[in-house]
Amino acid sequence: MKPNIMKFAVGDTVEMKKNHPCGGKLFKILRVGSDIRIVCEGCGRDMVIDRLKLEKSVKKLIKGEDDNNG
Repeated sequence: MKPNIMKFAVGDTVEMKKNHPCGGKLFKILRVGSDIRIVCEGCGRDMVIDRLKLEKSVKKLIKGEDDNNG
């Protein structure tokens, strides 16, 4: 059984299942790899999180407006 891998891209926004301590739920993706760098939209806190941990924490993926990779 193949796992369902989420496709994250720089500029995307993710809504988490739980609130950040500041109260925000939205995080913008800054860097993608085995570890993903995100920043809280509420307080601006910058953090690096493991891809698997992020995939389990995401409620909704909102595509960014800079999807001009063509």
